[in-house]
Amino acid sequence: MSFQIVSVVGLGYIGLPTAAVFAARKKKVIGVDVNPRAVETINRGEIHIVEPDLDMVVHAAVTEGYLRATTIAEPADAFLIAVPTPFKGDHEPDLSYIESASKSIAPVLKKGDLVILESTSPVGATEQMSAWLAEARPDLSFPQTHGEDSDIRIAHCPERVLPGHVLRELIENDRIIGGMTPKCSAAAVQLYKTFVEGECIITDARTAEMCKLTENSFRDVNIAFANELSIICDKLGISVWELIRLANHHPRVKILQPGPGVGGHCIAVDPWFIVSKTPEQARLIRTAREVNDSKPQWVIDQVQQAIGKHLQENPDKTAKSVTVACFGLAFKPDIDDLRESPSKAITLKIADAHPGTVLAVEPNIDKLPANMEGKVILCNTEDALNRADVAVLLVDHKEFKSISSSRLEHAERVDTRGIWN
Repeated sequence: MSFQIVSVVGLGYIGLPTAAVFAARKKKVIGVDVNPRAVETINRGEIHIVEPDLDMVVHAAVTEGYLRATTIAEPADAFLIAVPTPFKGDHEPDLSYIESASKSIAPVLKKGDLVILESTSPVGATEQMSAWLAEARPDLSFPQTHGEDSDIRIAHCPERVLPGHVLRELIENDRIIGGMTPKCSAAAVQLYKTFVEGECIITDARTAEMCKLTENSFRDVNIAFANELSIICDKLGISVWELIRLANHHPRVKILQPGPGVGGHCIAVDPWFIVSKTPEQARLIRTAREVNDSKPQWVIDQVQQAIGKHLQENPDKTAKSVTVACFGLAFKPDIDDLRESPSKAITLKIADAHPGTVLAVEPNIDKLPANMEGKVILCNTEDALNRADVAVLLVDHKEFKSISSSRLEHAERVDTRGIWN
């Protein structure tokens, strides 16, 4: 099977880097996105997201004629769908983006084409996508009715890359490939081997879907254990950082570090996809999510206590004259990504509740998100250290690790990452 033209539907944090690495291997790539501004930006050889080195790869691919973006699907030999799968209502997965993407490519499908769902999805989503395609194209046969003899090949291959290292991990990481039939899997392996240097491991579509959800749920449960320990230790007057350091001396114990919650577009979301399908069985996974979702409020309560303590020690002051400095807004260290960030949410809630000044230090951005403007002042580390009555460490950016304890002697501290203790 020859894949001369590859179409990537959804040009976001996963789709655009994927399109770029295919184009870097001299494949003709058609990127499809509903956002006209993103399409225009890419066609100028520029990028609309932040990811190290991606700008150079995209610029080269567009300049050399291997990558082109459009808002309307065009014929190709393989289609990769990398669109969002957000929530609707009470943590129910919203598959409307996958449905829209399926219906957008259906008119241009032809016999022999391969369609891969990369979007992280609840179990059964790949089969649902295939059903939508079959409904739109009754003239073509699909794996759910014709098995190995189907005109169209369908597979699920979840992304498993780390923001900030996407280009390298796309190439080096192993891929889990779940075809609806063995021929579907084989076709997908052949496509990914264009750039994947890691192993392409074959399974069925449902197991591939569950694999991605399981990986992130495993991490979520482990983070929840650490976060719950931090709350217990605070109650008992024990340093959680010292406790974990000692417990990790056991040869078979490796407890993670607590934090202000769990952010990003994967770990905080994917476990709910398991819960939505098996609510009675996914008891531990649900509880871990609830523990991690409740941690930001616990941090806010700690900040309120710190403000109260500062006012007790300075009876001439009012709450309005207390300055709170929040260090870090990103969802993890040393990146600029604020999506689903507990640190950003905590800072906003502090600003909404606190009558005084709230400062934010985020060295990886130069402008606050629109919903924070007018509520929070973005400033540099030095300014925040000089002005803070209460210093709140939310993200362990490298810039914050070098702050000496003497610089914080005048302030009450809430350290959610254990780097100032």
